[in-house]
This record gives sequence, C-alpha cells and structure tokens, in this order.
Amino acid sequence: MKYIEDRPYADPEKAARRIMELAHEVVPVQDGRIHVEKINYPFVFQDGGSPVEYGAGRALAIERGWLWMHESGTYVKITPEGAKLFA
Repeated sequence: MKYIEDRPYADPEKAARRIMELAHEVVPVQDGRIHVEKINYPFVFQDGGSPVEYGAGRALAIERGWLWMHESGTYVKITPEGAKLFA
C-alpha cells in the first residue's frame, strides 16, 4: 500500500523548468519585469505545486542563470541564458 503520492514538482529541475515556462508566458511589464505572483499563483494553485517546490525551483533557476530576481523579491527577469531555453 502506498501512503504518499508522488509530487509533480518534487524534482527541482522539473519545478525550475515549469517556472521558466510560466515566466515565458507572462507579458513582462516595465524593463522586462515579471511580478512573482504571476508565476507563483499558477504554479501553486493551478499546477498543484507546493510553496517549497516553488522556492526550490526558483532558486535553481536563479542559480543556473535563467532568472534574475530583484533584491526585494517582488519581480524577476528572464536572463539571456534563460531565453535560450525557448529559442
């Protein structure tokens, strides 16, 4: 008997790629800014990810240079390296 379900984004790699897909779908505002709630909401409430999975995926995307996050944490930008994922 299996008591624990597999989480869709338990692997940070999958979470990071889904976050990048969501960021790519959003129309950026001023200077390419993407407000984090435009990525956070669909990831957690529509895709079924958890806040921890979102945080791990976002951290991995930033670590790999796909996203840049403002020090306030309110918005991100897709970097040229991140844009290559969709070229």
